[in-house]
Amino acid sequence: MRSDWYLRKRGVSFSYSKRSVSVSFLSSQKTMTQQTFIIYPAIDLRNGQVVRLQYGDPNLQTVFGNDPAEAGQRWLDQGAEWLHVVNLDGAFGDKSAANWEALPLITALNGRVQFGGGIRGLSDIERALQAGVDRVILGTVAVEQPELVTEAISQFGADQIVVGIDARDGEVKTRGWQTGAGVSPTDLAQQMADKGVKTIIHTDIARDGVLTGVNAEKSAGIAQATGLDVIASGGVATLDDIRRTKAQNLAGVITGRAIYDGKFSLAEALQI
Repeated sequence: MRSDWYLRKRGVSFSYSKRSVSVSFLSSQKTMTQQTFIIYPAIDLRNGQVVRLQYGDPNLQTVFGNDPAEAGQRWLDQGAEWLHVVNLDGAFGDKSAANWEALPLITALNGRVQFGGGIRGLSDIERALQAGVDRVILGTVAVEQPELVTEAISQFGADQIVVGIDARDGEVKTRGWQTGAGVSPTDLAQQMADKGVKTIIHTDIARDGVLTGVNAEKSAGIAQATGLDVIASGGVATLDDIRRTKAQNLAGVITGRAIYDGKFSLAEALQI
């Protein structure tokens, strides 16, 4: 269940009786809709710009715009309900003030936002939630400080915490995908499930940003082995990738370069 802290923040009040609990939503600009499969358009931020990297390499960067909120509105106008926002500078350990300044402009749009990159402590999680984020993605910190995952779920609720598991050649990578963690994505996913995590994002780094096809089968294998909701990421190139991912009964898929390059429109993908 969501923590009282988060519910009060969202304007939710409770009344209790011996037999029932009623919940009323006092005010909200965002609505929660249950979906079995969600397509997340990505907005990767570096120094306040919207960019895409190849293989997660900061030296292989393409800039797609200087207005993150405009990018978010574009995807929402095409039917997106969620936006996947990444603070790349934070992930690389660089200064990321411009990305944090852009975040509330994105969350002010009429959509839901999951946000990660450089989240290193409970104060970072709270800062993101106070900026209007709906879910916070824990990556490096989930590997280096797994006890913080437990604390975060206890304080903010399991629905507000997602763990990002980024892997190359069967090994999880951290610190902006630069450091090997010495653990497989499936093993790490099981560890996170044991701590109460409900949802993970599985990224195949070798496919990310290069349009070589999403590794839906690997993501599905993690889901089947752990019982977690798994969002696949990395390599989406065509509408067939969306179809394959959906057919694997995954929780969703993240798409970035394909929609920025115009390989297909987000509106088309959402019709699948």
